[in-house]
Amino acid sequence: MEKNKRITKAVFPVAGLGTRFLPATKASPKEMLPIVDKPLIQYAVEEAAAAGITDMVFVTGRSKRAIEDHFDKNYELESELSAKNKHELLDVAQSATPKGVNCIFIRQGEALGLGHAVLCAAPVVGDDPFAVILADDLVAAQVPVMKQMIDLYAAKQASMIGVMNVPRASTSSYGIVAVERMDGRLGVIKRIVEKPKPDVAPSTLGVVGRYLLSNSIFRHIRELKPGAGGELQLTDAIAAMLAEETVYAYEFEGTRYDCGDKLGYLKATIAYALEHPDVGKGFAEYLKTVRM
Repeated sequence: MEKNKRITKAVFPVAGLGTRFLPATKASPKEMLPIVDKPLIQYAVEEAAAAGITDMVFVTGRSKRAIEDHFDKNYELESELSAKNKHELLDVAQSATPKGVNCIFIRQGEALGLGHAVLCAAPVVGDDPFAVILADDLVAAQVPVMKQMIDLYAAKQASMIGVMNVPRASTSSYGIVAVERMDGRLGVIKRIVEKPKPDVAPSTLGVVGRYLLSNSIFRHIRELKPGAGGELQLTDAIAAMLAEETVYAYEFEGTRYDCGDKLGYLKATIAYALEHPDVGKGFAEYLKTVRM
């Protein structure tokens, strides 16, 4: 990465079909599934904004207009709330887009893998280093994960991938990294393998949907040979990067919920509901009455 460059752009690949949540996602994006009263994609954008990122680049697909509408101004709703002096609700509606950010939308014509989705953002990202955030991976953390990583990037000035320890039996569900050694929560990646079986996984450090990448990733994606279904995998492009530049694994602080999975989504809903200022206390009391 170019030295002393700030990261001001984040890419959100949101073109996936969300088939695991059908029929809820038949006409509505999975990224718009709410955790209590806020959609997943808003949590992701707020995390990026808290890290000082100002340009939010959404790589969308068909039937994803709801995401654009969510981050757009709703004149009719806001006028009605204002006319009825419902100022608190007006503030809530307007807070969907953090102040000072730009929302940029790019259409991914075909769903050809995460690598392809990231490549679609190249004309907007340009020569700058950038973040990639997967909204499916919701992380509850005292310091937002992307801020944790960008603070480290300021010192290391190198690509970085968020990781967490996963059960060895689950390695086939993750990209897995092997590091030279961990210095605290940070380690230099030596290998990265996409969804290895437990008996051949090089470690149990699984990649979670947080990346800081140099713009050289675009060249490596373009040079990939398409895999099954013509897909271009981001993991494969990162593997190619390792021969040319340092890429760090960062074991972030926080609790990750896999909201691309029904059980993970339900766990996140309960955890966030219990912490919600409006309903947390009442929900906790209700849970005590639920018979298992």
